[in-house]
Amino acid sequence: MSDWTTHTTGGIEYLERPGTGETIVLLHGIGSQAMSFTPLLAHLPRTARVIAWNAPGYGGSEPLEDDWPEARDYAVKLRDLVDALELKAVTLVGHSLGALMAASFAARNTNRVARLVLASPALGHGMMRGAGLSSAAQARIDDLERLGAEDFADARSAKLVHDPEAHPEAVAIVRDAMSKVRLPGYAQAARMLAAGRLLDDAERLAVPTDVIVGAGDVVTPPEGARRAHAAIPARARGTLTIVPDAGHALYQQAPAAFAAALEQEPAPVK
Repeated sequence: MSDWTTHTTGGIEYLERPGTGETIVLLHGIGSQAMSFTPLLAHLPRTARVIAWNAPGYGGSEPLEDDWPEARDYAVKLRDLVDALELKAVTLVGHSLGALMAASFAARNTNRVARLVLASPALGHGMMRGAGLSSAAQARIDDLERLGAEDFADARSAKLVHDPEAHPEAVAIVRDAMSKVRLPGYAQAARMLAAGRLLDDAERLAVPTDVIVGAGDVVTPPEGARRAHAAIPARARGTLTIVPDAGHALYQQAPAAFAAALEQEPAPVK
């Protein structure tokens, strides 16, 4: 039994663990879902209020109306959720594709974010919206349509874990979340990834922002995290943490190290 309770508001499903301290909002990646943050929950401060959303088109959340959304479209839905829950200044954590959403939100809603954490950040493929998809994004959609969610998860989940043979429990968690993705939500997210430009939003950030990545991440390698970190204005740029012996599924494979990075005091904005 986890400490989560499930709620829905404005067409968005989210999990919550109540708390009286800071509010931590968690945004999952393209092949995941809110429940994938369960291994991290035990390592977060017990006083923290923790909210993990199912992005539009995931879990019980309604898909977006636009078949080719941009990161800011997800940021609008996140703003609706933050408003509905009357959240003030949150610690916002975006993992992988969720980093694109989180950066877009923080760049446009500075007063609603006390701290931003970009975890295993996907930089986006920088394609023109509405043009041909990048081959990587198209392959994701084609594979899901061809294989179905269960076989799709079997084919992709181990890649997200560093040394997967030695960490079958982490692979199982990743696989379980990935086996629940569905269309059209996954296809919308893949198109957003194709059009995404994280570095553009990173350059606009004015809130304390940290970056964390696994040293063994082959999906969003450390070099991309370094680029994201360097793009953040000096006044907002915090710590770059590279977690050894961890892959892309960072908060599942190394939840204690992930939580420790979150507990660092954010650098003050200069």
